[in-house]
Amino acid sequence: MGKLIEEFRRSWEGIAPPSLGLSIAFAVACLLLATLARWGLAHMRPDVYFTPYFPAVFFATAFGGFRIGVVTALIGGVLGVVLNFGDAFADRARFALLALYWGVSALTIWGVEHYRSLLIEQRRISKRLIEEEEYRKLLVDELQHRLKNKLSTVHAVMHQVLHDQPQIWSRIDPRLRSLAATDDLISQIDKSGCDIRDLLISELGPYGHVRFTLNGERLFLPAKLAVTLSLMFHELATNAGKYGAFSSPRGLLQVSWTISDDRLVVTWDETEGPSIDDVQAPGFGTKLLKSALMAFDGKTEVAYLKTGLHCIMQCRIPKGE
Repeated sequence: MGKLIEEFRRSWEGIAPPSLGLSIAFAVACLLLATLARWGLAHMRPDVYFTPYFPAVFFATAFGGFRIGVVTALIGGVLGVVLNFGDAFADRARFALLALYWGVSALTIWGVEHYRSLLIEQRRISKRLIEEEEYRKLLVDELQHRLKNKLSTVHAVMHQVLHDQPQIWSRIDPRLRSLAATDDLISQIDKSGCDIRDLLISELGPYGHVRFTLNGERLFLPAKLAVTLSLMFHELATNAGKYGAFSSPRGLLQVSWTISDDRLVVTWDETEGPSIDDVQAPGFGTKLLKSALMAFDGKTEVAYLKTGLHCIMQCRIPKGE
């Protein structure tokens, strides 16, 4: 009995198609309930012959499919003609109503089967997307694991090479550890999100904590927004290390953020870096900065000033994640 109830539940929820026996049993139950309803209505309107069978056709088709719906409609029509709950007898009017009933039932079956096929296709696509998402997460976890192992290998090799040069090693070791901490943080925020200050410290820490200042109240970022901003901060920090403030001994960076209602505005301001005279054609990084926040109803403005790069990022903070 429990197995039958579980099969019915899975079929009703659309998880799995019902067996033929269960579909027939469900259709019979619908016809019995419709006949019982017709008997009750006969005490008030004895000329109601087929109306109670429309819901039976609808539910039988939705549960068991096209063929079960057709059989239910045919049997309901026969019951409407043969069974009498009063003094009425089968006349031409009843057969005319039978034709009308079968016509409406055909439209009902066609409509239900159409939407039923759409739902089946939607479930198939949803299942495929879930499987692809699980596979993507597996690949990401594997890549993160390999990246962590490679970084550990680089750390060990560098330590072995610079074993006799402690001064140089003391400058490299903290930065390698900061990079490892950043990778760990990125793997965590994809699941639960993180605080914006922790994210910035993790991204900027390898360049030295005295090289940047952070201004803004504590703000917990939802997972999707945190991942997007981490990619943008990483791109900006990498560019600052190659061409901007962090490439100059005196260069400084100030990152500030404000919150108004559900809008977040982040300002990235570099100073004392090399002058940016020649701006090249937009590459992947620039395109990422320009488009990443569109999913959050946001935008990014980048300006190359004489004092250094000036970037303003604004977006909507999603809720309920």
